[in-house]
Amino acid sequence: MNKTILTGLRVNSELTLGNYLGALLPMVRLANKHSKDYTVNIFVPDLHSIISDIDGSLQENVKRSLKYYLAAGLTLNDHIHLYRQSHVPAHAELTWVLNCIAHMGEMSRMIQYKEKSEGKDSANVGIFDYPVLMAADILLYGANYVPVGEDQFQHLELTRNLAIRFNNRFGETFIVPEDTKTQVEFMGVAGGIRIRDLVNPEKKMSKSTAGDNCKIMLSDDPAKAAKKIMSATTDSFEDIQFDLTARPGISNLLQIEALINDRPLDEVVAEWQGKSRYGDLKKQVAASVEKLLTDFQSNLAKIDDSGLDALLQKGEAYANDLANAKLAEVYAKVGLR
Repeated sequence: MNKTILTGLRVNSELTLGNYLGALLPMVRLANKHSKDYTVNIFVPDLHSIISDIDGSLQENVKRSLKYYLAAGLTLNDHIHLYRQSHVPAHAELTWVLNCIAHMGEMSRMIQYKEKSEGKDSANVGIFDYPVLMAADILLYGANYVPVGEDQFQHLELTRNLAIRFNNRFGETFIVPEDTKTQVEFMGVAGGIRIRDLVNPEKKMSKSTAGDNCKIMLSDDPAKAAKKIMSATTDSFEDIQFDLTARPGISNLLQIEALINDRPLDEVVAEWQGKSRYGDLKKQVAASVEKLLTDFQSNLAKIDDSGLDALLQKGEAYANDLANAKLAEVYAKVGLR
């Protein structure tokens, strides 16, 4: 049986360049590279999406998300399965079972929960609990590899802990995903990908951050996006060095250049290390971003809605068969069947 790679990307609104380079493009490249030898599950996590945004545009965003994968170059075959989370009820059902073995202490330590609830009088329970839903997303399909950004590493470790805890209590049931170090090595990157805010590189690039120049959206005019790169915050040192902690601005540009062109980061860093002309680096990165958006938007415009429903119907039939079998096993283990 093939090992499984699984990923999902929330679809609440337009994606940033950070979402694209940190999650979508690496997944597409991994799928195209490994789909002959691995099962690849790419799902639209629409249940996750309603945690922060419940409105009538979700279905439109779901279709747009699927088109994004295709526009980014995903090559479909029989080993790649696309489906919507909400159309596989086992995701929500397994979440409840896992909730009953998850601990309040470990959940309250989730960094994402702390960040998303900070300053709010009443954060909804979904924000607190969505790491358990994420665990269900993974464990239903026996996923070995779950490519995620570094902000999700803690949730991946929670998934491993819940799988081990359930297996120890009820017998071998879940495949435990590989640890973070192995995941990163499999992805072929030196560390978790986290594209930074162009104005304040201490923070990650986020579509919710106020201000237009701090982020690049996939729908941005390519020339306008290039100008944002040219005005990006770097630092006041004399030469170019890569250090995401001490020099996040210039390091962010080096990382963007490497990811867009599918080059090893070390190779790009070696090309620019020690040079003093920050403007030259900015010009090169700006050109790379402009070309990326031009090509992506051209590909996106060529994709229509025909065939998407058939694609989803096939993927969701596969996902329900697999997920329902695992859920039945879980229910039997805990005495519900």
